[in-house]
Amino acid sequence: MQFFNWGHNTYLLLNILSIAFPFLLSFDRKVGFYKSWPGLFKGILITGLFFVVWDVAFTHFGVWSFNRTYLLDVWVGNLPLEEVLFFVCVPYASVFIYRCYEAYFTWKPGLEFSLRLAQVLGLGLLLLAALTYGKAYTFYNALFGGLFLVYHGFIKKTLWMGTFWMAYLIHLIPFLLVNGVLTAL
Repeated sequence: MQFFNWGHNTYLLLNILSIAFPFLLSFDRKVGFYKSWPGLFKGILITGLFFVVWDVAFTHFGVWSFNRTYLLDVWVGNLPLEEVLFFVCVPYASVFIYRCYEAYFTWKPGLEFSLRLAQVLGLGLLLLAALTYGKAYTFYNALFGGLFLVYHGFIKKTLWMGTFWMAYLIHLIPFLLVNGVLTAL
């Protein structure tokens, strides 16, 4: 017996809900997010291509699959259209959250704390990658996340890490809700 069924548009609806609020507020004067669109969409295209290839491979090798019950049944290769749209909607919403935090809040963790957090978490993720070698999804996520954080924490010593951590914490709320629904389905 099925507890909840939104039908064939569930994943598309989640994509629309993920981007609707950020899109409508993109024209807020203080944030002016629409001014970032040219660079943002180039970035989404570049990273989106990487993650579409990632998804195609992981779907092909059976690391994950998609429940057709909640899809429109429009496919781009072995990916549902909604999965491809996910790589536009979620990055758009995530960068929007970052820009809103930057525009509306002045408090952020200090640079030393932010870099140390990146260093510790980065090394921890690299250790996790080493421990999960052979478990594709966990290994590659831990490896890439660890490399990103080690680079920004040790090598580049990125000045915007404090804002990143705050925006990341805020974005976890809608991300976990959306991803929770998607993985539950």
